[in-house]
Amino acid sequence: MDIFSIWNMMGGLALFLYGMHLLGNGLSQAAGGRMESILSKMTDHPLKAVLLGAGATAAIQSSSATTVMVVSFVNAGVMQLQQAVGVILGANIGTTATSWILSLSGIESSNFFLRMLKPEAFSPLLAMAGVIFLIFCKSEKKKVAGGILLGFAILMLGMDNMGAAMEPLKDIPAFTNLFLAFSNPILGMAAGAVLTAVIQSSSASVGILQALCATGAIPYSAILPIIMGQNIGTCATALLSSIGGCTNAKRAAFIHLYFNVIGTGIFMAGFYAIHYFIPFPFLGQAATATGIAGIHSCFNLAATAVLLPFSHLLVRLASLSVPEKKAGQVACQ
Repeated sequence: MDIFSIWNMMGGLALFLYGMHLLGNGLSQAAGGRMESILSKMTDHPLKAVLLGAGATAAIQSSSATTVMVVSFVNAGVMQLQQAVGVILGANIGTTATSWILSLSGIESSNFFLRMLKPEAFSPLLAMAGVIFLIFCKSEKKKVAGGILLGFAILMLGMDNMGAAMEPLKDIPAFTNLFLAFSNPILGMAAGAVLTAVIQSSSASVGILQALCATGAIPYSAILPIIMGQNIGTCATALLSSIGGCTNAKRAAFIHLYFNVIGTGIFMAGFYAIHYFIPFPFLGQAATATGIAGIHSCFNLAATAVLLPFSHLLVRLASLSVPEKKAGQVACQ
């Protein structure tokens, strides 16, 4: 791997992150402010709140954005803390939509219709349509639609560039040995958490992980702890957004953190306990983009199913972590 491959990889990462930013902004604009109104009103039942959080996050392609929105609603007194729990849990499910879209790149078939399902097949058409809408249409709605289409196309172009640049890494022993080290659950989780906290997006970090798997040299034993760490790292955005907020806003951010930390702890303890007695053979296999999407979805669905009935305990734990307002703290409206 030479310097030009590194530059291509960095350029691919830049396009990927910018495409995700453009896509998220376009979808938020298309919502026209209705997302905020829906999130603040349709949370009278925990299951409805979970579905709402999942749907909103799948639409705007960012669990961080949904969680920050929820923190701001709690801070403004528009949403109660108990209402926010379900939306936060649902946001973790909705964020897995991106990884499934990216996994379509792995489809292998000579059938025209199946090949058209591959993002690299239809994204050039979306890019062309997006440019036409942005340049030649005067309607603001069409320009927003053009930004969405172009954002998705740029995202996929960046993904392809990263995958192509990383392909030679499979022949470098140092690279494969590095990822084998991440088979240690603690190291893998730390790496995933730091990466996600730095780029402020679990969807983006999962996408980067899927691109790395194009090398065919990274086993599931290394991938699994990293994915678990990514779920913890994504909490950094909500925690940062709660700084300077009211007591309940800080508690909402801590609920997000505790959900991911407790869910990850339960999953990892259960998984490796079973693996100790009944080894999972797939851990030694090379990871695929589809496999990563599957693990990401299964974890978030399972964690939500287990912890949703105990949402009141998450609220209590957050309340213990952030006690009632003292002199000088900001009060909720």
